[in-house]
Amino acid sequence: MIPDFYYTIEKPATAEFKDRGSKFLAYVYPVQSIEEFKIRLADLKKEHPKAVHHCFAYRLGTDKNNFRVSDDGEPSGTAGRPILGQIDSKELTNVVIIVVRYFGGTLLGVPGLINAYKTSASMTLQAAVIVQKPVYCNYRLEFSYELMNDVMRIIKQCDCEVFKNEAQLFCLVEIGIPKNRLSEVLEKIKDLLAVNVKPF
Repeated sequence: MIPDFYYTIEKPATAEFKDRGSKFLAYVYPVQSIEEFKIRLADLKKEHPKAVHHCFAYRLGTDKNNFRVSDDGEPSGTAGRPILGQIDSKELTNVVIIVVRYFGGTLLGVPGLINAYKTSASMTLQAAVIVQKPVYCNYRLEFSYELMNDVMRIIKQCDCEVFKNEAQLFCLVEIGIPKNRLSEVLEKIKDLLAVNVKPF
């Protein structure tokens, strides 16, 4: 069952961890989609072209089923999994952590690598602000312009998120309704009668 709320981070944060000359730069970002994650990864690869590894883990979606890990050439299981473990230890979603490694000349071995990636991921999460966000149910509302004020008042009162608002003679508004207030909002909108409501 999908919960009413989820935890994510408010804005990007960074941290740095060093071990025997190797430098691990950890970046955490709030992301909504795989496309957004790919842009972040491409940007960091441009910013750090001389780094030997760009390892990452992300988890997406309020059901938390969409995740991926990458060791990017490090021994299997030494980077991506420990990073994901840190995301999961804080029960976060819609988050990616990318750790950029500059090799310092000394091999760290498997335990050393696991520790380095886990620690740098943990440090960047400590630097981030964790926030609770409502899980939204998405609805499309269609109505005539004279109902605009009534509809917008309900949307504001009930903390709905507006994704799209096309106001002409006939209005189309796409909103996210907090899951825990769904029946209350639908009830109020139905009371307005001439509003066509459907999920999207």
